[in-house]
Amino acid sequence: MGNYIKTAEVIIAEGKVRVNNELVFQFDDTPENSVFLKEIYKDLDLAYPKFYKMDELCKLGVLAAEYLMRSKAIDQNYKPEDVALILSNSSSSLSTDTKHQESISDKDAYFPSPAVFVYTLANIVLGEIAIKFKFTGEQSFFIFEDYDATFLESYAHGLLDNSEAECVIAGWVEIYENNYKAILYTIEKAS
Repeated sequence: MGNYIKTAEVIIAEGKVRVNNELVFQFDDTPENSVFLKEIYKDLDLAYPKFYKMDELCKLGVLAAEYLMRSKAIDQNYKPEDVALILSNSSSSLSTDTKHQESISDKDAYFPSPAVFVYTLANIVLGEIAIKFKFTGEQSFFIFEDYDATFLESYAHGLLDNSEAECVIAGWVEIYENNYKAILYTIEKAS
C-alpha cells in the first residue's frame, strides 16, 4: 500500500468550471446543456471537430479531461498504457438512450440513427477521452446512485499498488435532462 496524492481536480457544474479550486470559466446564463458545453469548447479554443458528433455525456467528459490535461497534472512522460481511466455516474447514458428509443418507438417514423446508437453505453465517454488523449491503460465505468469518491479512490489505489497504472484519472461525469456535473481528478503515488 503506497501513499497517494491528488495532483489536480476539475469540476464543471452550475455554469462554472473550476480547476484546482480556481474559477477558470463562468457562463452566467443558464442555457441548455448543449449550449453550455459549446461555450466551454469555444472558450478552450479547441480544434477537435469530432466533438460535434459526440453525445452530451462524452462532450462533458472530454471537456473536463481537456482542462485536466491543460493543468499539467499528468506527467507528459507517461506512456499511454500507464494512464488509467475510472469514471462513474448515476444515469448511465440515459439521455442518449431516450433519444434512441424515441427514434425507434414510432413504427410510422422509424428512423434509428447509428450516430445516436453508438453512444447508448456510458463507457463510450472513456473511449472518447482515451482516443483524444491517446490513453491505452485500464478503463472502467461504474454506475452508482450517488458519487462514491471512496470507491473510486480505493480502485485507483489498487491499480497503482499493482503497477497496473502510474496515474489514474477518476471521477464522476453525469448529465441527464438539464443537470450536469463533472468531477475529474488525477491520482498518483506520492514521490
